[in-house]
Amino acid sequence: MSQLIDRLLFFKKYQGKFAGGHGVNTDESRAWEDTYRSRWESEKIVRSTHGVNCTGSCSWKIYVKSGLVTWETQQTDYPRTRPDMPNHEPRGCPRGASYSWYLYSSNRIRYPLVRKRLVELWREKRKTLDAVSAWAAIQNDPVARQSYQAQRGLGGFVRVSWDEANELIAAANIHTIKTWGPDRLVGFSPIPAMSMLSYAAGTRYLSLLGGTCLSFYDWYCDLPPASPQTFGDQTDVPESLDWYNSGYLLVWGSNVSMTRTPDAHFYTEARYRGAKSVVIAPDYVEVAKFADLWLHPRQGTDSALALAMVHVILREFYLERQVPYFQDYATRYTDLPFLVILDPSDAGQKPGRLLRAADLADDRYHTTEADWKPLVWDREQACPAMPRGSAGFRWENEGKWNLEPFDAVTGAPLTPSLSLGESGEMATVLFPYFGGDGRFGLNEAEPVHARKVPVRSIALKTGEHVQCATVFDLMTAHYGLSADATAWSDYESNVPGTPAWQEVITGVPRERCIAVARGFARNAEATQGRSMVILGAGLNHWYNMDMTYRAILNMLMLCGCIGQNGGGWAHYVGQEKLRPSAGWGPVAFAGDWGGPPRRMNGTSFFYAHTDQWRYEQLTPREQLSPLASPEKWPQTVLDCNIQAERRGWLPSAPQLAVNPLQLGQKAAQSGQDPATYVKDALVSGSIKLACEDPDAPENWPRNMFVWRSNLLGASGKGHEYFMKHLLGAPNNVMNEDSDQRPDFAKWHDKAPEGKLDLLTTIDFRMSTTAMFSDVVLPTATWYEKSDLNTSDMHTFIHPLQAAVDPAWEARTDWSIFRGLAETFQRLAKGQLESETDVVLSPLQKDTPAELAQPYGDEIWRSEHPIAGVPGKTMPQIAIVPRRYDEVYDRYITLGPGLEKKGNADHGLQWDTTAEIQELKQTHPSVSVKYPERSSLFQDTDAVETVLMLAPETNGAVSARSWKSLSDKTGRDLSHRLGGRDGDRITFADIITQPRQVINSPVWSGVSSTQEAYTANWLNVHEYVPWRTLTGRLQFYQDHPWLRDFGETFATYKPPIETHSTPEALGAAHDNGNPVIPLNFLTPHQKWGIHSTYAENLIMLTLGRGGPVVWISEDDATRLKIVDNDWVEAFNCNGTLVARAVVSQRIPSGAAFMYHGAERTANVPGSEITGKRAGIHNSVTRVVMKPTHMVGGYAHLSWSFNYYGPVGSNRDEFIFLRKMNDVNWFDTTEKGKG
Repeated sequence: MSQLIDRLLFFKKYQGKFAGGHGVNTDESRAWEDTYRSRWESEKIVRSTHGVNCTGSCSWKIYVKSGLVTWETQQTDYPRTRPDMPNHEPRGCPRGASYSWYLYSSNRIRYPLVRKRLVELWREKRKTLDAVSAWAAIQNDPVARQSYQAQRGLGGFVRVSWDEANELIAAANIHTIKTWGPDRLVGFSPIPAMSMLSYAAGTRYLSLLGGTCLSFYDWYCDLPPASPQTFGDQTDVPESLDWYNSGYLLVWGSNVSMTRTPDAHFYTEARYRGAKSVVIAPDYVEVAKFADLWLHPRQGTDSALALAMVHVILREFYLERQVPYFQDYATRYTDLPFLVILDPSDAGQKPGRLLRAADLADDRYHTTEADWKPLVWDREQACPAMPRGSAGFRWENEGKWNLEPFDAVTGAPLTPSLSLGESGEMATVLFPYFGGDGRFGLNEAEPVHARKVPVRSIALKTGEHVQCATVFDLMTAHYGLSADATAWSDYESNVPGTPAWQEVITGVPRERCIAVARGFARNAEATQGRSMVILGAGLNHWYNMDMTYRAILNMLMLCGCIGQNGGGWAHYVGQEKLRPSAGWGPVAFAGDWGGPPRRMNGTSFFYAHTDQWRYEQLTPREQLSPLASPEKWPQTVLDCNIQAERRGWLPSAPQLAVNPLQLGQKAAQSGQDPATYVKDALVSGSIKLACEDPDAPENWPRNMFVWRSNLLGASGKGHEYFMKHLLGAPNNVMNEDSDQRPDFAKWHDKAPEGKLDLLTTIDFRMSTTAMFSDVVLPTATWYEKSDLNTSDMHTFIHPLQAAVDPAWEARTDWSIFRGLAETFQRLAKGQLESETDVVLSPLQKDTPAELAQPYGDEIWRSEHPIAGVPGKTMPQIAIVPRRYDEVYDRYITLGPGLEKKGNADHGLQWDTTAEIQELKQTHPSVSVKYPERSSLFQDTDAVETVLMLAPETNGAVSARSWKSLSDKTGRDLSHRLGGRDGDRITFADIITQPRQVINSPVWSGVSSTQEAYTANWLNVHEYVPWRTLTGRLQFYQDHPWLRDFGETFATYKPPIETHSTPEALGAAHDNGNPVIPLNFLTPHQKWGIHSTYAENLIMLTLGRGGPVVWISEDDATRLKIVDNDWVEAFNCNGTLVARAVVSQRIPSGAAFMYHGAERTANVPGSEITGKRAGIHNSVTRVVMKPTHMVGGYAHLSWSFNYYGPVGSNRDEFIFLRKMNDVNWFDTTEKGKG
């Protein structure tokens, strides 16, 4: 046989079975495998992520075949952690894995759309008029205007070209600016961290026009006001990897395994490592299955449970026994040693404001900003002393803004006293109690409690003597542990503050409360603070959420957990962590071309302009402390907001009751500069703030942009009021005007319906907001554009990257607003060119204006007016030149502002000239007008600009920012850069592999591949002060408004009565079935992220396929409802229809409707109204809390998304009943569902 045949026959196929019959060789064809291989083969794999505000920020592989996205899988190439800590991957969830369905679904918006009636009017007017005049003609005809408003939400869109859509929108913008003012242009887009440049695209356009950008973190109620109140920071929290370092985990109001899917493995791994886990939630949530112990307090009563735990910790770890670590931490890092002046009252004294250096007679204390330098009692010197690091040192630039334990006057070592117990002097101090007033969760007791507190008598410069107590002594007395230990109640007594007291309110057994408090504190003592609380929306969406959060933070501060790895607070609600914020800010708000921008807190805006204030039942006076004087308070919540806007505490939008572009001319005619003219006119009353008459046509918002958001669906609390008053659309409001009448706002007997002239939505899917819009523009999906994404759950920066071009006629957000800017500039010629704008700004946090009002209660318009001083007693007034004939050229180029003034963030400032010069070389301008500047024409240009300018992505910039903080604190902090001053992260880097950001002083922690990021680390380990009044963690809030509301300390306030379910309403809509009121809660869902994925067919298939309401078995029995019955929920605010899910895991008295259902997915008609039913927000209405309106007071100062009224909704009640008939409105006959 030849060698050839030998070679061919050398490998012989084995015939028959093998492996004991488990395997077999056959001769059948394997060609069928090619079909499988073909199904899963791809032409390319592109890295991207999902900009959906889920906090996940996961890196995904996007597969492309034949030019189409076919599917996605998780990336697994995150940088590794150190060997003894778990890695970040795999990161992802089922929602993200289904996103590619959207790209080619029937719900994809493919072309620009305009409401048919509007486009008919537009085209008719354009036959004879220019674009701006055509729009003006439509708006000047009330019948024509109302004709298209009434069609909102009823379908009837027609396809138009991009040119026509842009012209209509730009003409509307120009007409609005000319007629009403640029601040009548409003934009809403949330959470920039999820797709930073897509957000910046719209805000840059608006800011160049002088339009208003609305905040979102507060409106979403993702903002925990307790964070600014305690830390002077919006929200800085540990990354999820740091859970692994914890020894004791309280998971409180956060369903980690369901809503934090990519991070849940760290929780499991921490438990394997030995961490104790306690889950606290009213329902048996998914994460409770992982816990060692599940506590289930009645919903909305968590603060009582936390306060009782604080009571145990104070008693057992501070008073009966002193733990050295706790004592040192509390003295060094908290306000507990600071002195509080006691104010006299009839029955005793009450806690007043902090004692300040300016109060003392000794001239040595009368330094710069002495009003902002609180004092402690020096135990060694037996006298008041001025510690370093308080707010008064922050802007002096003398290097004393640090927490080093030295007297700022003498330079001697400082030994502050936590308690004045050795003084021998006692005073009777009064404390308010609120636990007997509210809708539920009550425990009756006397409204005022008198307790003994040790004090010192201190002489003031006025010659009088006042008694002062430390914050610590006041707090222990507040929690029922007065200086007289014989007066303490035992844990079994139902006395405010005790475990037995909370049991009456929450239902949690007292022994469980005691055991958890002891375990938490003992672990912190043994591990130097490695006890952690993971918090979420389950706590933060209540009216008195700050009381709950502050009570929990008290536990952490007392146990020395803040700023320690494995310890602290971990609040995850909203993807708020925009890590390269310093590089992003100037691009987003056009700060490179000047400013300031107009920015408005969303909650106040929507409360006023959807007219929810007209239906308000709650009054400020009913919420006051029994120790306050109610006569000095106005009758309505709106009045409080107006007072705050007048004082410069909050912004206004619109700002003035006149067009601000007209004020420059009027000022010139009067011979004054515009700023002085406006100030004098405001003080005299000849010009009023727009907030004083929100229903007057000249004060309406006129044009609104919504992008990256489902404002009218997922986040529109008071949904039906939006429909009625803002849009003039069909609605289900069943409420009537309140009997309240504001003192400071004009009342119109007939409320306006249809304030907005134009609502433009930019989205990739037909959301609820898009359905009610006038213009809908198709945007690129997250797999069709370039962008940036960061999260607080990890320290990486991720790209969004175009795997394919935008489908059909979709465009990227950057391209859409760039096109609008180009059209606007063309149409503005001869209409608007060079104008002078007057911009009002509040007394902003992290600027010297935060020290405007040291005693907190000043106003220039009252019965005893003080001087109106812009930036001091009233809003700041800026004159901003506008070049409307250069909007496009400025949009696509980086302006000169950063070269002139440098860059800044969080009160730090540094030069950025070198980076600007490099950008000019690497990204040269394409603008004819500004050829010498760098380009922002493409979204990738904007991305690279942000990465170049941000200290988190450019080591050279980070080094300069650390130098700025070092100069301010007097401490060399350059080593915290970690040797990365030569590093730079580019877009090319992050599309290759996730990159960990560079340490930056903009944030309060540091991280590396060796250590997990945890918040407040710099404060504790590098003596960098917190940005609060005292420079420390704040237990005590001494602003007059918080004192009047009894919130100097965290206290228990039951859920409020919203008056939305009067008995007469339930009786008026009787359908023969039982009806009961239930507390209505809207947690985050399992099958979607907010409303995204709510109509995704894959997710609908996994869930029940539409809106559902979960109720308890007991309530279902009372209502004669079985699982999957159709039910209707209603109250004064509106109505919704859903299927019932009957479950033993739900507590009686509550109804859970998971947040984010869409009106586009299985929503039938209402039996009550005979119209299409609403969504989860249809039965809600916003109620604002006055204490969140405070400003100009160190850490209690407004800044965009930092502090301000929040949009809570979980105190709400509904009536629930079974439906008899389900009408889908698809036939003339009613059919059962």
